[in-house]
Amino acid sequence: MATHTTRGRRGRRPRILAFVAAGAVAAAIAPAASANAATVTRGDFQAFAAGVGLPISGQAQMTRTADGRTIVTVHVEGLMPGATYGSHVHAAACAAGDANGHYRFDPAGAAVPPNEIWPGPFTANPAGIANGDTIATGTAGSNAVSVVVHAPGGAKIACADLT
Repeated sequence: MATHTTRGRRGRRPRILAFVAAGAVAAAIAPAASANAATVTRGDFQAFAAGVGLPISGQAQMTRTADGRTIVTVHVEGLMPGATYGSHVHAAACAAGDANGHYRFDPAGAAVPPNEIWPGPFTANPAGIANGDTIATGTAGSNAVSVVVHAPGGAKIACADLT
């Protein structure tokens, strides 16, 4: 019985020491992790007038990393199977003139990547579900506030405000 108890104590001591060591490592890493924190905004897709009749839903997310990148991902459901859709970050909220124009790093620059952020084009699968993503080499400004899905042909059919 004493042997069992001794093993139990010895078994606990390494676990306690490992726990204390893990806490020390976490404390040492925590300041570095917070210095590299990212800003994440996200929103749910809602249909625009051109998308009425399609049961559009899904989410968009934008991550502005501490190292100067902008990562945008979209997941959209309720699309026409097999159709290819465009998607862009826009410079206005969904309710402001159907999200107005595309966000551009340089407002006077070209209307294509890398000056714009396009998590599309993407093609809907047989269930009408599509995913898109992109990594831009620049931190999107504060006026990058929504993501719009464009139907084949360009009509704006869905929008997600990033909050």
